[in-house]
Amino acid sequence: MAASLVSLTVSLLIFLHGAPVAVVTTDAATAQLPRSELAAIFRVMADLLGDPTWPQLHPRPCTDTPWPGLQCEIAPDDGRRLRATRLAGCTSAPICFVDDQAAAVELPPALFTNSSSLEQLVLKSNPGLTGVIPAMLSELRSLRVLSLSQNGFRGEIPPELGRLAALQQLDLSYNNLTGEVGVYMLFRRQIPEEIGGMASLSILDLSWNSIAGGVPVALGRLNLLEKADLSYNRLAGRVPPGVGSLRELVFLDLSHNELAGPLPASMAGLGKLQYLLLQDNPIGTAVPAAVVGSLRRLQVLGLSGCNLTGPIPRGAFAALGRLTALSLDRNRLDGPIPASLAALPHLGQLNLSQNRLAGEIALPTEFVERLGRRLDVRGNDELCVGRDRYGGVQASYLGAPPCVTAEGGDGSIGAGTSSSVEGSTGGAATTGRGFRVYEVVGMFGGLVCHIALLLVFYL
Repeated sequence: MAASLVSLTVSLLIFLHGAPVAVVTTDAATAQLPRSELAAIFRVMADLLGDPTWPQLHPRPCTDTPWPGLQCEIAPDDGRRLRATRLAGCTSAPICFVDDQAAAVELPPALFTNSSSLEQLVLKSNPGLTGVIPAMLSELRSLRVLSLSQNGFRGEIPPELGRLAALQQLDLSYNNLTGEVGVYMLFRRQIPEEIGGMASLSILDLSWNSIAGGVPVALGRLNLLEKADLSYNRLAGRVPPGVGSLRELVFLDLSHNELAGPLPASMAGLGKLQYLLLQDNPIGTAVPAAVVGSLRRLQVLGLSGCNLTGPIPRGAFAALGRLTALSLDRNRLDGPIPASLAALPHLGQLNLSQNRLAGEIALPTEFVERLGRRLDVRGNDELCVGRDRYGGVQASYLGAPPCVTAEGGDGSIGAGTSSSVEGSTGGAATTGRGFRVYEVVGMFGGLVCHIALLLVFYL
């Protein structure tokens, strides 16, 4: 391998299933690891560290020649035998792996043999760790946590992983998973239906890949699922009705895909859902009022860039008393802004920019002042602000011109009248219409709390 080093962070956790924790002391110095398990550790460390001398430097890594990342325990059935219970990279500083672009580092098969007690495998932030995800991972039947995030893995998600019935957390985010096989062939397989065999799964994160196909029907069989993040992929088609059976689901992110509407009516049954992120999908329907209006625990709703049409339903959000952020920007919504939105007691961020909304902004002054710049209605050419509403500062960042009367002055709009405003780009205005008097520059960036919310769920 070349001498250049790439800083890679590794965390390999190996635990005995159901065994009591017993840290090795000098009293147990005569106990030894089984040869097969010791050989597996030697192979793993030599391959991952790119150092074939590691076994010679640490011939008894649990006792005489310890390595800081290895923790051993006395076997519960034999005081003369040790078992490796934890193998981890240093948490205070990354481990440097030798990297050779001509010979990429791949997971060694020895990692998946003689390791029936392996419960947690975490390999994160290793851009030099490439190749396909080994199907042999399915042999680790006691595995509860599998995290291969932020690596260089490519190809498909092995269907064999569906055999991991004890798995509780699966994180394959930030890789290059596309289904690519070979140089000239590209098989865009969907997420394998075998994923439905992971009966214990509570966290599923496949975000930031290039996975095509559809949302698997088998997703609805994961009855314990609490977080599902499939964002930033190429998933197409419709959301399957089975998603509505995920009664424990708290976080659902399907944003930045190619999913079409309508949303299945069954999603109204997601009674524990708090975060629903669907932005940047060509859903192409009206605001899904029947679905979102039933999600009483919803806190964040992202529907930006979904090609939504029609008016904002006045009563769609009335029952969402816990809603803190609502994003409907970059759609084709028309009609007025419902003043009822201001009745949501915890709403602290409202983005309605870049739509076709029209008429006088009739939101209460207290609501507008409380949200400040977290209220974004810019890019709606036919919105206007009534006389003496909100004050000069608030009205300026709303990005809407004053409403006009039949006499041509600022004030309330008179029914059935028309007038013109000097310097406006639109000439005459009709009832309920304002004017765009300057070019709207920039736009509010959707849900500013989105990244922070995702970090909360990376357990």
